[in-house]
Amino acid sequence: MITSLLLSLSLGLTACTSLAPSATSPESQNPSQSESKTTATPVGQILPITATTQLAGKTFQLEVAQTPEQQQMGLMYRPALSDDRGMLFPMGTPRPVMFWMRNVPVALDMIFVNQGSVVAIAASVPPCATASCPTYGPKVNVDQVIELRAGRAAELGIKSGDPIVITTSK
Repeated sequence: MITSLLLSLSLGLTACTSLAPSATSPESQNPSQSESKTTATPVGQILPITATTQLAGKTFQLEVAQTPEQQQMGLMYRPALSDDRGMLFPMGTPRPVMFWMRNVPVALDMIFVNQGSVVAIAASVPPCATASCPTYGPKVNVDQVIELRAGRAAELGIKSGDPIVITTSK
């Protein structure tokens, strides 16, 4: 319990990730997922594409932030995100989550998903370079979050209630 609490505080204070106590507890991590290849660069992490989704007929290739460290880093320091790319944050057990934009230099759309349906969208969330950044997220349960380039959700007409299927590969 204390380990979970410390982990959740760490996740909540470092980056674009869940502030919920069981965000990504060690018990929920598959060892092979924890060892997935990550490339750390001066412009942030670039994770392997291990998931795809179709949104409004467009295919998006998703980097999957599986481990607590990957979720902490998220899209920090990444100077851009192409129109057909995004990052997926699997949350495990559905719960309310809050994300922030600390050290993320570009605006993003955050699509909050639960049980295969869009439950909320935080559109064109601005970057934050200060120590105190606002948080974004619905007060309803979420089991996955997708981050896309700012404006993509509106461009594609994505709205709450839309179905969403995410296909993962290993």
